[in-house]
Amino acid sequence: MSERSQLQTGRTAAHDSAFLRACRREPVPHTPVWFMRQAGRSLPEYRKVREGTAMLESCMRPDLVTEITLQPVRRHNVDAAIFFSDIVVPLKAIGIDLDIKPGVGPVVAQPIRSRADLERLRPLDADDVPYVTEAIGMLTAELGTTPLIGFAGAPFTLASYLVEGGPSRNHEHTKALMYGDPELWADLLDRLADITAAFLKVQIEAGASAVQLFDSWVGALAPADYRRSVMPASAKVFDDVADYGVPRIHFGVGTGELLGLMGEAGADVVGVDWRIPMDEAARRVGPGKALQGNLDPAVLFAGHEAVETKAREVLDAAAKLEGHVFNLGHGVLPTTDPDALTRLVAYVHEQTAR
Repeated sequence: MSERSQLQTGRTAAHDSAFLRACRREPVPHTPVWFMRQAGRSLPEYRKVREGTAMLESCMRPDLVTEITLQPVRRHNVDAAIFFSDIVVPLKAIGIDLDIKPGVGPVVAQPIRSRADLERLRPLDADDVPYVTEAIGMLTAELGTTPLIGFAGAPFTLASYLVEGGPSRNHEHTKALMYGDPELWADLLDRLADITAAFLKVQIEAGASAVQLFDSWVGALAPADYRRSVMPASAKVFDDVADYGVPRIHFGVGTGELLGLMGEAGADVVGVDWRIPMDEAARRVGPGKALQGNLDPAVLFAGHEAVETKAREVLDAAAKLEGHVFNLGHGVLPTTDPDALTRLVAYVHEQTAR
């Protein structure tokens, strides 16, 4: 069977893993666990291996990507690895002048705010990101039956970085463009949808077993604005990778009012932040979707008993879900004790063993 045929049928080495079974809403031996930002600053081994290497450079070195991606799998016994990269990598790969500044985040030298600026957003192909293909090949060989999650930034969040020129609290330039020039806005998101889908395809064809679309900033929008101005582009991304047959996860922060729409956009699994209980999230999303989440990352600072109590609340609220992947409601905070994560994985596995 060819690699593409394996992808289309889902018959990879990780096919029967607890994580992929939960994503497909099938019976699982235990509730699978992984964490957003599990490969990162909370791990001393990560800080050591990254020492002296800029973030974007480390995303383009297959040896570093492989080592960093594997670190939390070794340490925490999580049920899935997530590819170490950054949502702006595809933008950098097509020539956008940007950098990730420590303590700030992605900063774009020349924000995109006019129709002429769109010409800087050329299509992405696999030759633009050879380091991604190489790293995923190395990772799947090491991971064996442990699934690898590929990911990308969603069109709205990428657009926000590009239009604002960096992180923004109020997204004023982004919303001004969305409301003031809806045609330009639609064209911008359409181009970003194509770039995002191409980046996900590279990862899937290299061996990723699932993909997650991060819409980190979309919680800044009202549901009507999301449906009209964002959902078509996100839906295009999900539709463009549908034929591969890998689970598609959609996650945003502060998206309690958008959960149903995010599921409608085409995700198989909807990520839930910590603000809404899992049973209420399931009601909002509706049937036919698995859910992922949703322990508050700050709970990990409260001590072992408190962590177990709050994790138990998440598991109880998720008990009747069609499929549940345990995760945090956002990423691991940088000063989190790694041992707290290791204990949490063991606790969830023990409490949910079938």
